[in-house]
Amino acid sequence: MPQEHSVENLDAAAGAATVVDPRLLVREQGFAGYLTEFKRKMKAGDLGSIPVVIGLAIIWIIFQSLNSNFLTAGNLSDISVAMVGTGMIAVGIVFVLLLGEIDLSVGSVSGVAGAAFAVLQVTNGMNEILALVLSILTGTVAGALNGFFFAKIGVPAFAVTLAGLLFWNGFMLRILGDNGTINLDSDGLVAQLTSYYFSDVAAAYGLAIVATVLFFLSSYFGNKRREAAGVPSRPLSEIILRAVLLGVVSLVVAAVYNQYKGLPLAVVIFIAVLLVTDFVLRRTTYGRKIFALGGSVEASRRAGINVELVRISVFAISGMFAAIGGLFIASKIASANQGAGSGDLLMNAIAAAVIGGTSLFGGRGRTWNALLGVLVIVSIQYGLALEGIASPVQYMITGGVLLATVVIDAVTRKTQKTAGRA
Repeated sequence: MPQEHSVENLDAAAGAATVVDPRLLVREQGFAGYLTEFKRKMKAGDLGSIPVVIGLAIIWIIFQSLNSNFLTAGNLSDISVAMVGTGMIAVGIVFVLLLGEIDLSVGSVSGVAGAAFAVLQVTNGMNEILALVLSILTGTVAGALNGFFFAKIGVPAFAVTLAGLLFWNGFMLRILGDNGTINLDSDGLVAQLTSYYFSDVAAAYGLAIVATVLFFLSSYFGNKRREAAGVPSRPLSEIILRAVLLGVVSLVVAAVYNQYKGLPLAVVIFIAVLLVTDFVLRRTTYGRKIFALGGSVEASRRAGINVELVRISVFAISGMFAAIGGLFIASKIASANQGAGSGDLLMNAIAAAVIGGTSLFGGRGRTWNALLGVLVIVSIQYGLALEGIASPVQYMITGGVLLATVVIDAVTRKTQKTAGRA
């Protein structure tokens, strides 16, 4: 007969059953709770995007003080369009870094995508949309091959993607042929990715208002679901304040764009990509698997996650975004040439992801980090260009910023381990 276990102290048992992690109560405590949580995060080394936001503000202030043209509507609009190509590649890099791995082939893959589109559409007269799809598919397959050798064969990602860097660069040179440069149709689909602007002022202001309303509704109804489930939720006053702040920032950005040529199509596409990828990483089972792998491969395997499949898919995503970024870069220069994907593109894409706040050690980051990071890099490039400072100095400054970011990341991890949060 099984032995019965009695609970002698019912009050203590009831109390133990209702203990809640204090961090979960922050939302119910309102702004005071968030202030307490902010202080706790700072002490624990959880800095988030604060360093890069402060750094970006300092960079803008310095360059504006050196040249009053830096913060003009035209220059800011040009910066936002120029950053999209590298930013797209950086989005794919974020996925790979979340696994704690690296992809060195993205620069070459981006060049292949641009070259493939030019050869298919310009040289062979293929339909633009079909050529666009095939060029993106080429990058996706290239990334999937990298993932296969890494996940299935067990070759280190560094070695696989380094080989890919060389192979895909050679492949690009081969398909471009002896001419080496293929000019794109200036009125074509790809060329207009970076040259088309919504000139009607209602477009920029309308998008700002719609984004703010959607943010408020999403937050409000998400809060209602949390309340219905008995989970701590944000006070309505905080939701309204967040929406108001987003609305103000969005309308200011819209006003800047409308002072120049209007809302750039490239920026709209980039923001849409960031929204979708952020949703995938934070709100889907697949995204949680990626974060889990970045935390511990063995624990993820024991939890039933198909480690090999997730790894292959992440590298395929990296290749896909490298191809998309390559098309934006080809659009910016209106051609595909032998220099595509080379130079500092690879380093800038990786630096953008890391500078923006994605950890090199895996398991921490968001695709919005790509936006912040690439803004820093392109702002430095444009600011120095306005001052007539040569490229070597740009490389040195960007390298210094990257080193500072990596040091902050490493120190943050040590602090979090000390605080028992990593």
